[in-house]
Amino acid sequence: AFLPVFVYSLKVSPLIEKISDHKDFKKLLRTRNNVLALYSKSAAAAESSLRLLSSVAQEVKGRGTISWIDCGDTESRKLCKKMKVDPNSKEKGVELLHYKDGAFHTEYNRAVTLKSMVAFLKDPEGAPLWEEDPEAKDVVHVDSEKELRRLLKKEDKPLLMMFYAPWCGVCKRMMPSYQQAATELKGKYVLAGMNVYAAEFERIKEEYNVRGYPTICYFEKGKFLFHFENYGATAADIAEWLKNPQAPQPQAPETPWADEENVVYHLTDEDFDKFIKDHSSVLVMFHAPWCGHCKKMKPEYEKAAEFLHVANDSPGVLAAVDATVNKALAERYHISGFPTLKYFKDGEEKYTLPHLRTKKKIIDWLLNPEAPPPPEPAWEEKQTSVIHLAGEDFRESLKKKKHTLVMFYAPWCPHCKNAIPHFTTAAEVFKEDRKIAYAAVDCAKEQNHDLCKQEGVDGYPTFNYYNYGKFVEKYTGERGESGFTTFMRTLRERDHERVGKKKDEL
Repeated sequence: AFLPVFVYSLKVSPLIEKISDHKDFKKLLRTRNNVLALYSKSAAAAESSLRLLSSVAQEVKGRGTISWIDCGDTESRKLCKKMKVDPNSKEKGVELLHYKDGAFHTEYNRAVTLKSMVAFLKDPEGAPLWEEDPEAKDVVHVDSEKELRRLLKKEDKPLLMMFYAPWCGVCKRMMPSYQQAATELKGKYVLAGMNVYAAEFERIKEEYNVRGYPTICYFEKGKFLFHFENYGATAADIAEWLKNPQAPQPQAPETPWADEENVVYHLTDEDFDKFIKDHSSVLVMFHAPWCGHCKKMKPEYEKAAEFLHVANDSPGVLAAVDATVNKALAERYHISGFPTLKYFKDGEEKYTLPHLRTKKKIIDWLLNPEAPPPPEPAWEEKQTSVIHLAGEDFRESLKKKKHTLVMFYAPWCPHCKNAIPHFTTAAEVFKEDRKIAYAAVDCAKEQNHDLCKQEGVDGYPTFNYYNYGKFVEKYTGERGESGFTTFMRTLRERDHERVGKKKDEL
């Protein structure tokens, strides 16, 4: 298609597809699943938008497509009419519409900036960026390590910096209070935010000990002093803390369960075997002091122990083992998660009972001990098209495939459990394509700890895209089946386009 002279002087990216024919546009929507279309009343009206979209197109190459329809020229006018679009009715004479999977998805109504448009095209259904929220106008939004260094160097006022990840629930809950505090304290303090989820920020995360999100750091004259750790804080709490900033107070150590007043028998590596031999029916809870599920279950377990303690003709006794202290027992009984309940009958281990979590269930089961229902098989034990990798074969396996999306997960993580069925279905869609793989790594397994760290995994799930074994980028798109398949389909379409171009050249 003929492009106006100013388009060449603007250096409009060749990645922007200028379309004037309705059939061509329909074909584009059929073959590309993530299209942002600029409709303009004239070529001149499109000028500033095309300038910006040229940069956007470069950033989303392979992930999204930008097209331009000039409704001012005769042929394109028919196309605009058929698509029921009239940019003349718009104040600036331009309209931006998004098409997804061949159909109209939404009008683009977010910030008209490079950063926002790139974020939108990388995840068209994702939430807007924090800086797009008008309430967050007084938060200083930092995008790069260079910007962070510059801010710390020039800022004389005390500064609070929230290092966050866009998907983090705790961060989202805290943001309204944080941005309110930024507005109320403007001029006295600086409150800033920086999304450091991407792998490129590893150095910053290491420097400021970002081990989870949010991590909030307090600086004076560019020097990091303390972490702020009250994530339930109101704007008033933040203001109060800033008047007298102090390092987080160390928590008073918890009293070990074995030292508390209770009727549960607390066993050790030394006395375990004798106790099990002396009592014919024993339920043992292997626990860890830091385990939240154990703390939640503890009162129920104690109530059940008290009931059995005073019962006539008691069906058994309840015992507990701190598996972090009594490591020989933990190893002998292959304890890998907490709490783990095991039942011993006449000195022998008989059952592992993951379903007993309340006083009633514990007592009812002891009155009629029977084999528990079989456990749900682990993801890697199921027959699926997902390849399960471990540390030693990771790189070699990836080198065999042109495109691999790897899910780094932990079996206990709720977000992972939600994503697994969608990821598995996406793998099924592409099972016949020999160049594509969907793979998974269980980071909870000890043999994979180093691998997960090396691949920049600092939260679950983390999705990394590899090209013939070489890391290219983190996948931050939608975690449903359509997100996973769209990502891979776009890569394959790009491959086919290249092959087509080569054939044309021949």
